[in-house]
Amino acid sequence: MLSRHFLRSKVLQAIYASRYEEKTADEVAKRFEYHIAKLNELGVLQVSLLPVFVDVAAEVLEEGKKKFRPTAEELNPSMRLLDNEFIRRMADNFELKQHMQSWCGCWETHRDLVREAFLDFRKMKEYREYVDSKEKGFESDKAFAILLFRYLMNREALCVAIGERSLLWEDDFEQIAQYNFMMLKTLDEEYFDEAMPWPVMYDKRAGKDEADMDFARGLLRDTIATKEESEELVRGHLQGWEFERVASMDILLINMAVAELTGCPTIPERVTVDEYIELSKEFSSERSRLFINGILDKLIAELRSKGRIKKIETEN
Repeated sequence: MLSRHFLRSKVLQAIYASRYEEKTADEVAKRFEYHIAKLNELGVLQVSLLPVFVDVAAEVLEEGKKKFRPTAEELNPSMRLLDNEFIRRMADNFELKQHMQSWCGCWETHRDLVREAFLDFRKMKEYREYVDSKEKGFESDKAFAILLFRYLMNREALCVAIGERSLLWEDDFEQIAQYNFMMLKTLDEEYFDEAMPWPVMYDKRAGKDEADMDFARGLLRDTIATKEESEELVRGHLQGWEFERVASMDILLINMAVAELTGCPTIPERVTVDEYIELSKEFSSERSRLFINGILDKLIAELRSKGRIKKIETEN
């Protein structure tokens, strides 16, 4: 499920974090793999909020009935949320239940936060429109569940509770929430049941996921292995700049681009260049984009002339 752009950013961060440490390529790769594996936990913690939210809502509605002087609505509350078919299928999914048992114990200690989220949410017009709507069925329940997921992911207290589980997630929370949002939209009535393999961020069983991870692993190792050679190439194309004054992040981005240009024959040159320009926007300065683009243009010409870049066309 993770895009190659995202995996490139994780490789970048793993190598950058080790720049002042005496780490072997194996040690850096191990840390990278650990970070990726932890993203599965983050993804499950996020989506698990939907069934947990419904459980807490059931508790609140039951408490309302037991008040000394309950209102008519508290005596006969709408069960529409509790009967949401989409969220019920999530709660019944075997793999998701297993993941939640392994990773989601924090919601037992933070049920007060989920309760507050429900109390606030049921005051919103979206909740009232849903429980009052005459439109029933899987698709309407799915649309509401996705709306609810967006609400929960924008609930600061809940996001903080998740983030406290790992310092690694601070930069990745929104991206993983977006992946989950898109994933929930793909679940359809025909195949979404208790036996369906639950989509996680990185699934070793999925051919595409494993191919993308193999790409990332190779990129990490090749970047580390060719570091000195790549930096020597860069030195040869600096005009009016001292190598030591160039930002270490920019040098690393160029090193990664060179490793990809020379080690990934199926990825077009322009795709590689564009990817590292985009990464420079995320991790470096505004000036870096122009600098990296200019250096890579020169390096590509040199590497081509030396026969170091060999691209092959692939079938679409």
